[in-house]
Amino acid sequence: MKLIDHPDNPVPEGGTCGMVQSTDGVLLRYAHWPSTGGKRRGTVTLLQGRAEFIEKYFEVVEDLRKRGFAVIAFDWRGQGGSDRLLRDRRRGFVRSIRQYQEDLRTVLKTISLAEYPGPHFALAHSTGAAVLLAEAPRLRTVIDRAVLCSPLVGILDLGWRERWAFRLTRMMSLYGLGSRYIPGGTSEIFGKFENNRQSSDERRFQRANFVLRLAPELGLGSLTAGWLHALGQAMLSFRRRDFGPSIALPCLVIGAGKDRIVSTRATEELVSRMKSAGYLEIAGAEHELLMERDIYRDQVFTAFDAFIPGGAEAPGFQDESVVA
Repeated sequence: MKLIDHPDNPVPEGGTCGMVQSTDGVLLRYAHWPSTGGKRRGTVTLLQGRAEFIEKYFEVVEDLRKRGFAVIAFDWRGQGGSDRLLRDRRRGFVRSIRQYQEDLRTVLKTISLAEYPGPHFALAHSTGAAVLLAEAPRLRTVIDRAVLCSPLVGILDLGWRERWAFRLTRMMSLYGLGSRYIPGGTSEIFGKFENNRQSSDERRFQRANFVLRLAPELGLGSLTAGWLHALGQAMLSFRRRDFGPSIALPCLVIGAGKDRIVSTRATEELVSRMKSAGYLEIAGAEHELLMERDIYRDQVFTAFDAFIPGGAEAPGFQDESVVA
């Protein structure tokens, strides 16, 4: 499937788009671009969030290329231009986060590492950051450093509402209702800027709608019970006391101070157990840090520039084994 071009969201020049098959037979849409900056600094693989698609990250792609990075982007199974797992294309679904981990392994092996030189880095958002965390114990010799924005390690306030959501979706999945939307969910794919919880930047927020009007087949509706059950199990696994210390991959974790989707408290607690990670919070920012207003977004890229490829350490981070 080709990339969708829109006057307000043009396709970056010089890229390649295609489909790659995972080991379990799922076709994943990918795109990659060479750097445009003078000095080549390595390769960044982008890990998008739930219900997103490559086109939403065109501005981020250009920002990274200008910094001297080659960029790889791809759509997770069940969303964007990749294979859907359910007959209804608007229902995103996975049985386990391990399926997303398989997507990541496929793209890293057949695209990122095969097509571009190192050092290799990752820039992940929300669900993508959760997948990276789950796969992190196996990535230390593959990826040099990673920046995780608003990682999905907890939802809501970590209190009774989260527990209720996890229990309900577990029961729905056990009774064969995993493909159903969560209570109150719909098949609507277009977001409304008013009172949204993603971004305070209307121009960047509307880009996804521009693309979806041209290619509605890229869109997803609300969460399905099966999806939330699968990711809920992953979130609970991140809270085991032995999880954080097992991650040797150097990470900079950036939280959104006004996040109303994922729990920054859960994120901070996890980072406190990770010996090779540091935490930075952007005060006032909504969930989608890379799609936020410049006053917030610029802070993210300032931190990114300092940490990758090793210009400075993450806050609270010390690892003498890292090669910049």
